[in-house]
Amino acid sequence: MSDKKPPVHTVPDPDGGWNNKQGGKVKSHADTKVEAQKLGKEQAKKDQTEHRIHNKDGKIANSNSYGNDPFPPKDKK
Repeated sequence: MSDKKPPVHTVPDPDGGWNNKQGGKVKSHADTKVEAQKLGKEQAKKDQTEHRIHNKDGKIANSNSYGNDPFPPKDKK
C-alpha cells in the first residue's frame, strides 16, 4: 500500500480568491491565483505529489508533478 499524498488542486473559491485543496480539504487560501499557485506548488513539493491548477470554470489548465514521476518531462533548453 502506498502512502502517497493526494494531489494539490488550486481552485477558485466561490466566496472569492483561490483555495489549495488536498484530499478534499482546504490547505491554504489566497486572494489571487498567482499567490495560490505559489502556495500550492510549495505544498505539492513538500508532499512530493501532483499540483493541478484549475481555471475559473473549474477545468484543469496545468499540472505539475513533484513526486517520483515515472515519466518526468525533458528539460527545456
